[in-house]
Amino acid sequence: MTGLLRFTACCATISGLLASNTVYAQSDSFINLIEPSAKNELWLNPGMVTYHFQTDQNLNGGNWGAGAEYRFSSVSSLTAGRFYNSNNAYSNYAGIYYQPLAIGPIKVGAVIGGFSGYSSTNNGGWFPAAIPALTWEGDWVGANVFIIPTIGDRVHGGISLQLKFKVFS
Repeated sequence: MTGLLRFTACCATISGLLASNTVYAQSDSFINLIEPSAKNELWLNPGMVTYHFQTDQNLNGGNWGAGAEYRFSSVSSLTAGRFYNSNNAYSNYAGIYYQPLAIGPIKVGAVIGGFSGYSSTNNGGWFPAAIPALTWEGDWVGANVFIIPTIGDRVHGGISLQLKFKVFS
């Protein structure tokens, strides 16, 4: 199965989950400000799949690994993990999500933090990043979608899908 076909299948699955989700509040507005409230949830993920915009570069789209996300607020969570990156090397990450907006059940914002493991950026050392992020969370399963911009030959742009599973609430 090609990378684009796998990515499309994953997106279709998430769309079905979203269509069946009735947990979020209905509103007359298209975009809503999320009311901050305390949470105590731990989510685990197996890495992500990525569709790269630069299809001619034979980049790795199976960015599997292990990560955790601790949601301490309805608008914020801490995250850390390790995955096999687009350049076929291991990367580490740590950051914080801030997602104060919602479009229906989808939280909208960014994850801000640091990454390592990309030889073309800071010789593989840690570097800061801010990545637009969309999040949907059901009772026990959720998904993050990241929109990664292409930045010269240093960052390979793409759209990444990360499934996650709640282990406690």
